[in-house]
Amino acid sequence: MASLQPSNSRIASPPLSPDRAFRAGHTAGYIACALSGCCWGTGFFFGKIAFSQLGVGHYVLYRFIFACLGLLPIVEAPRFTPREWRLLLIGAFLGIPLQFLVQFQGLKLTTVSHAALMVGTMPVILAVGATLFAHEKLDLKGWLALLGSTLGIVLIVLSAGHGGIHGGSLRGDLLVVLSLVIALGWVLLNQRLMVLGRSPMAVTSWTILTGAAMLAPWVLWRDGLPPVRGLHWQVWFAVAASGLICTAAATLLWNWGIHRVPASRAGVFLNIEPALGSILGVLVLGDRLSPGAYAGGALIVAAVAVLTMTGQGAHVPVTS
Repeated sequence: MASLQPSNSRIASPPLSPDRAFRAGHTAGYIACALSGCCWGTGFFFGKIAFSQLGVGHYVLYRFIFACLGLLPIVEAPRFTPREWRLLLIGAFLGIPLQFLVQFQGLKLTTVSHAALMVGTMPVILAVGATLFAHEKLDLKGWLALLGSTLGIVLIVLSAGHGGIHGGSLRGDLLVVLSLVIALGWVLLNQRLMVLGRSPMAVTSWTILTGAAMLAPWVLWRDGLPPVRGLHWQVWFAVAASGLICTAAATLLWNWGIHRVPASRAGVFLNIEPALGSILGVLVLGDRLSPGAYAGGALIVAAVAVLTMTGQGAHVPVTS
């Protein structure tokens, strides 16, 4: 009987040290943010397929219907305090109906190239917002990495051949930027809820569910009931993928990631979205990339390496 003890002791593995566990959590957080950026990056591709038979309002509504269906099996019972409900509902309103309606109105008025350029500014907006409102600190390397990644997006978009860069409108561009500022509020409010102890799954699921409930009345009042019959299977696949992958999975991964890494550093992974959109344009839609686009991709990779491999960066504050 005593001879069994050494065998059991060899099987047991020592626990990770706090420092190793901290680094492992940071690495997993960065991976989750990167995967989230990849999921969001397929949205333009699926959206283009859906727009062949659907208008903007109906496409967005279907997108969030499928997102809600995907979250129902994992949704947690709400355990929010009244204060947390207020934060969640404000974030849901900012992040879903308001952001999407403002952004798509901007996209309607400006070119895809101009809109993508505006989206490329989101990491800088996020870093500034996290510094001002979440009390995070970003060092000089971090700021240079964020600016470099944004420059990379500019090079990619200018070289992707998505449309004339001089064809946009100031109003449309400013609406897209406004939607990014609105998205900043959604990101910081979600992060705040998780700092207060709520799980990323609960914050994600109830934000999407309540946000979709706010979106539906507006779309139904403005555009009527969405079409059901006559839609091609490719359109159904596109709206389902947009909801399940580009919304539910992407938001869950993002919230899980920023729960473990500073939002100011996670913001660089938002640049994967327009970068992947350009790659899909080349591989699937036949766009051509110039050397400038490859240089832009190298800048994004370098920025990710700088932010994830140099120092620990700022930490999310845990005070209430």
